[in-house]
Amino acid sequence: MKSRTGLLLCCLGLAACQGTNPYVASSNPIPPAPPQAANTFDRSAYPAAPRDFGRYRSWAWLDGHLPTGTAMADSAQVAEAVSSALDQRGLRPLHDNRPADLFVSADLRLETRMRQVQDDYGYGGYGGYNGYGPGYGMYGSAPIVRTYQEQVVVVHVELFDAQSGQPVWSSSAETSHRGTQSQQVDAIREAVEKAMSAYPPS
Repeated sequence: MKSRTGLLLCCLGLAACQGTNPYVASSNPIPPAPPQAANTFDRSAYPAAPRDFGRYRSWAWLDGHLPTGTAMADSAQVAEAVSSALDQRGLRPLHDNRPADLFVSADLRLETRMRQVQDDYGYGGYGGYNGYGPGYGMYGSAPIVRTYQEQVVVVHVELFDAQSGQPVWSSSAETSHRGTQSQQVDAIREAVEKAMSAYPPS
């Protein structure tokens, strides 16, 4: 009886599969492209071409403004340090009305950093007579963590393409703040050189 019922169900299933499908595929035609599509180039669909930093040869200050000075250094000292670092990388300042390849902006500020230093102090243990013989006692170390504040000189340099006005490169670096006037000038030069060390990017 069960086998007849199963056979009957199979026959009904096969008969149902042979019926017509009530769902019919249909689609609307694709609308024609607008007339301006043939003359439009979508740059966002392609990766940007690598920038040729070798074509940059000259520079001028952005908007004609020198870097702002601070209590530790005047504007001329910061400008001299940046100009020297750019000169070492083949970028020459323009002093006439010719258009520059790059515009340069530089910023100098003092910031405070929290530093931590860990010292491990050993303790315990006694040796034998004059270092000979068995020792006794305990051995170990106790870490001592000291926290202190330090002032640092932070330099930020940014380069802009003179034709497009777009930023093309930027970097920041810091170095320890020093006490005397000559030491402060050295600190500024050191920070600028650190910031410019990655130019041109590889």
